[in-house]
Amino acid sequence: MDSEAIELSLVAMDSCFTAFDKDCDDRLSLAEFTLICRALFRNDKGHIYIVPTDHLEQMFAVFDKNQDGYIDRDEFTFCWNNWIKTIVRPINAFLVVDVQNDFISGSLNISNCGAQHNGLEENHFVQVIDPINKLIDTVEFDSVFYSLDWHPADHVSFIDNIKQRPIHPTSPLNADNAAVYDTVIFAGPPPMKQRLWPRHCVQDTWGSELHKDLKIVENSIKIYKGTNPEVDSYSVFWDNKKMSDTTLCAQLKLKSVTDVYVCGIAYDVCVGATATDALSAGYRTVLIDDCCRGVDLQDIEATKESVLNSHGVIVHSKEVKAMVEGRDRRPELGFKLAMELKNGENENKRGRRQI
Repeated sequence: MDSEAIELSLVAMDSCFTAFDKDCDDRLSLAEFTLICRALFRNDKGHIYIVPTDHLEQMFAVFDKNQDGYIDRDEFTFCWNNWIKTIVRPINAFLVVDVQNDFISGSLNISNCGAQHNGLEENHFVQVIDPINKLIDTVEFDSVFYSLDWHPADHVSFIDNIKQRPIHPTSPLNADNAAVYDTVIFAGPPPMKQRLWPRHCVQDTWGSELHKDLKIVENSIKIYKGTNPEVDSYSVFWDNKKMSDTTLCAQLKLKSVTDVYVCGIAYDVCVGATATDALSAGYRTVLIDDCCRGVDLQDIEATKESVLNSHGVIVHSKEVKAMVEGRDRRPELGFKLAMELKNGENENKRGRRQI
């Protein structure tokens, strides 16, 4: 009965409120709010996700605006329109990061890096592209984005360009002894740490093209990054120094996106940086584990830990369809949304005080 009340939530807010107001006092206690969460946070097979008690209390406090220990009907209206409706009917973007030739079989073939998977090389990447293509074929995302590393020939990250820029005195390595994958500090200004990579994804070359086996969705959007020769750009949102953004944030806002699904290459570099920035920008963020491949095993684990600690979710591609359709609703994403609503309220209060 309670689950049905949630499923009908877009039809009758008052009916939902009444269904969970068990003692009929025209307000919702923490215990009654907990029942809402039990109905909300479950998968399409009926499994109820456990929400930590401290998260329940923090979410309840977001909607108990007058802090009287209850959520009244006016407060529930805010909860309904800004929280429940998003959880039940999210607006989803699928972001495929840098599935380009140079990372698969070209100059920066990451199967040659430390996280190589038994030397499977090209077949290894078919295992990445196939599940991405299956998602494209079977899941109705509201929008699909493809990012591309798009470097000029004189890009700062290329090891063969290391002598084009002065090295800062504090750099642990200099132009004569630095090797691929080492990190140096360029003089700037300001001084800038830079990991050195083989020349890759140079604009308008074969290496910069999306892999031929990757399906490209009609009306999808391509985002080009790393176009500034003086700064690297791992994230699809920003360059590494946050000097300039791409068009991604504006595009997501234009489409009213609530949830961002991230996958691609490399797990611990561009994919991880993108997921981190999506979370920082306030998006409910889902990292699709089997649709990613990385450079370093320890860095991949660090990426996963960072995403989870920021209330993102890491899933297998087989779980994505039910999540996109709002049938599998994760409490981590609900908590993330509630905290964003809280932050937004605090920002508004600070703004009003300044005025």
